[in-house]
Amino acid sequence: MKNPIARRISYMLLTLPLGVLLSGSPVLAEEAAPSANGPYVTPSVDVSVHYEMVSPQSPLPVHQDMHWQATSLRQRIDPENSAVYMVTSWRDHTLTVVDTLGHRRSVMPAPGATLTLPGQVPPGSFRKLGTDMVSGQLCTVWRTADQDGHESDACYTEDGILLQVEQQGRILVRALSVERTPQPDTLFVIPESYSAVAPAR
Repeated sequence: MKNPIARRISYMLLTLPLGVLLSGSPVLAEEAAPSANGPYVTPSVDVSVHYEMVSPQSPLPVHQDMHWQATSLRQRIDPENSAVYMVTSWRDHTLTVVDTLGHRRSVMPAPGATLTLPGQVPPGSFRKLGTDMVSGQLCTVWRTADQDGHESDACYTEDGILLQVEQQGRILVRALSVERTPQPDTLFVIPESYSAVAPAR
């Protein structure tokens, strides 16, 4: 099974291209055996994070905003300079892509099989490397590897916010700003007037 942190990193990167849709079946990680030692990887508070990250298609970094509502387990991703945004509802296990220019919406199963709930450590093997400061936030650096053996160092806050991901000395993902403020329901509303279309393949 692919490591949860590596899967989350892949998910965040996959949301960047506008033609590609941040982790099976609707199973929560409370049904899986947690690791004895490791990071919290799902925010336990409402938060808005502005990320800078490496783009698979361009030498220049790209940016996106991530909004998380803890009580409803909903996430919204807004790629910079895009008319498209994505809303994931982990309770429904759905991912909805909303095109505000074309007034279209596509619904599909959320990527991955599990969500580690806030305050829980995901299954997997983790090694604590120390602490770091990213954008004025203290976080703990955890090393993990995916199923192919590629190591990643991910820095998480105590309340489960991802601040930085590094691989082989290269920063892939970095939080530029973090705001722990209530995220209103209106952010996650899918316009019912938008035409429902089949997901792109």
